[in-house]
Amino acid sequence: MNKMLRRALWASTALAGGMLVSSVAMAQSSGTAAVEELVVTGSRGPADIGGVIVAEVEPKSRASIDSAFISTQAPGQTILSSLNLMPGVNFTNNDAYGSAGGDITIRGFDAQRIALLWDGVPLNDSGNYAIYPNQQLDPDLIEKATVNLGTTDVDSPTAAAAGGTINYVTRKAADEFGVRGEVAFGSNNFQRYYGTLETGRVGPFGTKAWISGLYTSNDLFKPHDAAKQPKGEIEKWQINARIDQEFGDFGQASLIANYNENRNNFINRISLANFNQHVSPSYSETCVRPAPGPGAQDDKTCPTNFYGLNINPSNTGNIRGLSSWNLSDKLVLTVDPSFQYTLANGGGGGYWNETDPQLIGNTNAAGVDLNGDGDVADRVLLYRPNTTNTRRYGVTSSLIYKFADNQSVRVAYTFDRAKHRQTGDVGFIDANGHPENPFAGKDGEGTPVVGADGMNLRRRDRLSIATLNQISVEYRGRFVDDKLLVNVGLRAPFFKRELNNFCYQQNTFNAYCTTQIGSPVAGTDDGTGRPLVTFPQAALNSNAGLQYGNPRKWELKYDDVLPNVGLSYDLTDAWTVYASYAETLSAPRTDDLYDQILVDPGPETNKAFDLGLRYQTPQLMIQGAVWMSKFSNRIERVLDEANGISFSANVGDVDLKGFDGQIGWQPTEYLSAYASYSYTDSEIQGNIKGVSLPTAGNMLYENPKHQGAVRVTYDPIESLAFGVQGKFVGDRWSNLTNTEKFPGYTVWDADVRWKLDQFGLEGTYLQANVANLFDERYLGDMTTNLEGTALAQPGFRRTFILTLHAEF
Repeated sequence: MNKMLRRALWASTALAGGMLVSSVAMAQSSGTAAVEELVVTGSRGPADIGGVIVAEVEPKSRASIDSAFISTQAPGQTILSSLNLMPGVNFTNNDAYGSAGGDITIRGFDAQRIALLWDGVPLNDSGNYAIYPNQQLDPDLIEKATVNLGTTDVDSPTAAAAGGTINYVTRKAADEFGVRGEVAFGSNNFQRYYGTLETGRVGPFGTKAWISGLYTSNDLFKPHDAAKQPKGEIEKWQINARIDQEFGDFGQASLIANYNENRNNFINRISLANFNQHVSPSYSETCVRPAPGPGAQDDKTCPTNFYGLNINPSNTGNIRGLSSWNLSDKLVLTVDPSFQYTLANGGGGGYWNETDPQLIGNTNAAGVDLNGDGDVADRVLLYRPNTTNTRRYGVTSSLIYKFADNQSVRVAYTFDRAKHRQTGDVGFIDANGHPENPFAGKDGEGTPVVGADGMNLRRRDRLSIATLNQISVEYRGRFVDDKLLVNVGLRAPFFKRELNNFCYQQNTFNAYCTTQIGSPVAGTDDGTGRPLVTFPQAALNSNAGLQYGNPRKWELKYDDVLPNVGLSYDLTDAWTVYASYAETLSAPRTDDLYDQILVDPGPETNKAFDLGLRYQTPQLMIQGAVWMSKFSNRIERVLDEANGISFSANVGDVDLKGFDGQIGWQPTEYLSAYASYSYTDSEIQGNIKGVSLPTAGNMLYENPKHQGAVRVTYDPIESLAFGVQGKFVGDRWSNLTNTEKFPGYTVWDADVRWKLDQFGLEGTYLQANVANLFDERYLGDMTTNLEGTALAQPGFRRTFILTLHAEF
């Protein structure tokens, strides 16, 4: 039975602890949801086919999936993996279970140029705009996920959306009391335990709520060429909660909260040459530390690539929401606040001599006894991660005036402030080579390593405050018997970065934190009017002569006025044509700004054009678009070999064009099929200046020119459903000089669900998933370069998962 198209205005509101938060909305924010209600009212057609293709009515290139499809995928999987069948989207998972990370591109734009939103709240790292797939909401709690291909919504609260936006929304609380749970087991000792308690409507006001908990763990998978299973484990704990409250005709309200912990050992990357030669990627599995005692001890017998030091711990949490208040029949106010917390690092180890000048600082001490053996003659291995700690506050609000039955105007305001603390406090490791604390010597966590000058030993120390103030206006109306939709908007972001570097800086990844006094280098300028400095050889582990910029404090601002225009026309009840134009901006990342010499590469901008056609009936959906993007001022890290430094530079313009298409077909009640195809071409317009790199005419890295996907679902009887899906990814360049190309691949997955209703267990089923069905050998997530070789994540092996899902 085909579903009717849901109304988009599901947004609701809450007042909790003085903060308004919201319920699920079909769009990214309650403001966008409210204005899109006008669009849905004028739409016709089915809601979806199999949940893998959803009817779209916005006058822009957009693709969506809903919970019906999401639930068929591997339980506990990151939501980004479920987007992988969409046109223009390519996601490579670092393991089969979604807890080890991964990488995503859309229309040739990498993850740092894509905005990821959760209930309208921006999730990209506020410093480098990175996306962390393994920290996302459990898929059982997700109602729908939507991708804007190459564009934003007019109120998108982001400074990093040159390539488009991804938004997923949280499931609302149920009207009836119930319990939902899952237990899953699979390859590589995979275990998953998940449960949700629904309160139903309770109390005098009909309040609804749910609370959910999750634990999952698995061993690292054995790569195709590995001689044995590598050591390491991945664990994740997650708790979520939601409260929904209705206030009659005046509004609705929700409070939504999330907390997530990940403890991961890294899966080692590999070069293309080693992949072709079947060289096994692995970290060292042994660490032998000498017992502290009189005389010189050297920890070199415990390598820094020991698996126990290469970890990726993270603690993240947020409170978020969307809200909508009906001030009158024509006036709606929405207020969407949020708070986010992040504490995470990427592990790492390093050796220190106990007489290192960085430990001695500006004192006359002989050294620091790091291993407690009573002398300062040793070389000691210490845990030295780069830790990021962020506290982020935001609010997105809209005032919407519906001055006619089919026309509305809104004014929106967004505020987003992130205090982004990046430190590298060093910590101790135990006798077996594992960190005493995953966050090392960070305040409030582990025991810091303290130098003779009383300062914590650290590899970086900087504070960034990113503030976005954004004003948007939008007009929306339907004309010609509701066949013509006109959407015109302007987004004006005002973005500011306050930057504080408390250490000497060689490049963004190499700081020197010390109380020593450096030696000025005559004739140099670090951008602040002060000369660069050098330090003694022993302080830099034999890297004498490196020049460092001084500690500094500065501020940068970026602003623009960005149009967002869309038109669509219903040719018939089934056929719709649309066109859109949008401009986007991506301000420089903090890693583009913390350099030896103070440089501002400026923001990236994009102009996106789309022309699309949709055909939507209960049995057949076809969506396709030709598009073009004019991407300007691309920022990349470049190497100045003459001076031995890396820095961020504006390397020029890139033209992109392509085609995205998807089709869903349901010929019978029991059979449905889906297919998508994308062609993406990119051309760098010039050579990178200053470093003589021949890039003109080349393609962007990590961008397959051709990719496609298929899925077939067959339900022979009411209690049994089969699904099989495949994703083809073409060859991808790994650098901007186009001298190394990673081969394409095709990965197939399968799923089977057996409902147990006939045994009196309504809502209970067994589900089997097989990931990488034919055990394809491939390379995924890449660390790309301007030139030369790159490293990539080896694809996971064939993986089996069995899940018992029960509802009461």
